[in-house]
Amino acid sequence: MWRRMGRAAAVSAVLGVLWWATVRLAWTGVGCEDWGCLAPAVGLVVVITLALLAGSALALERVDVRPGRRVTLVAAGVVVVLRAVGEALPSWTSSFAHAVTAAATCAGAGTVAAFVTEAGVARRWKVVTALAVVALVPIALVVSWVRFGV
Repeated sequence: MWRRMGRAAAVSAVLGVLWWATVRLAWTGVGCEDWGCLAPAVGLVVVITLALLAGSALALERVDVRPGRRVTLVAAGVVVVLRAVGEALPSWTSSFAHAVTAAATCAGAGTVAAFVTEAGVARRWKVVTALAVVALVPIALVVSWVRFGV
């Protein structure tokens, strides 16, 4: 189980940095300053994201983290939660920090996904893990409310 989680974390971290880099390049390539190009830019980000999710499923299958599609979908859900939680944290301007954050977020999501999709893990631990991930959202909202007064 631990090796499976490590492989999922490594693949997810690499693909997280790849996603961050390609989205950054695409956003720079579109290079517009007005609302008129928001739709094409967001569309391009969605296409890149879907392509990397498909690639993630294949890459996870290659490193014996099966079923790759299910692990990918669970990891994507965890990334969305972690991204929402990240909004409550301070921001920075360093590109290196953004790349490291993308890698860490995706690695964490891949680890959680590999754990909850492992056949040998007791159902109660899967439920506890899912509840812990979901509990991060209200915690982040409270932190954000205290920090920003919103």
